Amino acid sequence: MSDGIEKKLAIQSWCFRRMKTNAEVIAALRTCGVSAVELSGVHVNPLGTDYPQVIKQYADAGITIPTVGVERFDTDAEKGRKKFEFARAAGIKVINSTFAPGGLEVAEKLCKEFGIKVMLHNHGRHDFYGPVHVIEDLLKRSSENIGLCLDTAWMLDSGFDPLEVAKRFRQRLYGLHIKDFVFDRAGRPHDCIVGTGNLNLNGLAAFLKETRYDGVLTLEFEGDENNPVPATKQCVEAIKAAFSK
Repeated sequence: MSDGIEKKLAIQSWCFRRMKTNAEVIAALRTCGVSAVELSGVHVNPLGTDYPQVIKQYADAGITIPTVGVERFDTDAEKGRKKFEFARAAGIKVINSTFAPGGLEVAEKLCKEFGIKVMLHNHGRHDFYGPVHVIEDLLKRSSENIGLCLDTAWMLDSGFDPLEVAKRFRQRLYGLHIKDFVFDRAGRPHDCIVGTGNLNLNGLAAFLKETRYDGVLTLEFEGDENNPVPATKQCVEAIKAAFSK
């Protein structure tokens, strides 16, 4: 039986990138049966001045914001600080991120100052942080303020089993993007309903339950961008079913 992990399920607002208002996103979340959102840059600007209204809009709708991203950290410490200030205002405990050269050091200092953690998001075979050994190296040379947001589909794209990667980095696993790919004959990835492609969704859910995972859990479905709600809702239902076993 489920221990309630899936009740924390958020949806990455990038799924609804054609929706330009947060009111539309809120309506889509409700239709999908989810009450948490991982905000992307399409729907909030952490460097702007109007984000308090965005935070309030979601709070008034009963929607929590467990994380934001994917935010890039580089040597611009002031820009990084603004992202942490946004996270603090939204009640976010961990920021979904990637790093340019020098960005890890900036993020480490801000983590200590704000008491907020940062997690690296992997982005597939063409991304610097796609290979597992690169992720491992980053985690070895950073403090526990830095963890991993495991994107399951992009990990498949990198040629690794997401479940085995989750096991390998369990102590630093601060977030997951549950996402699934099928690959065409040329090796190009295509989004599909989670659990119907190459992702072992049932195995992943069982592992997270067994280890009492309590980090960020986000669904990301990038297909059907002009009409994403029906397929996104199917993904939500598939995740809840996997956790209920």
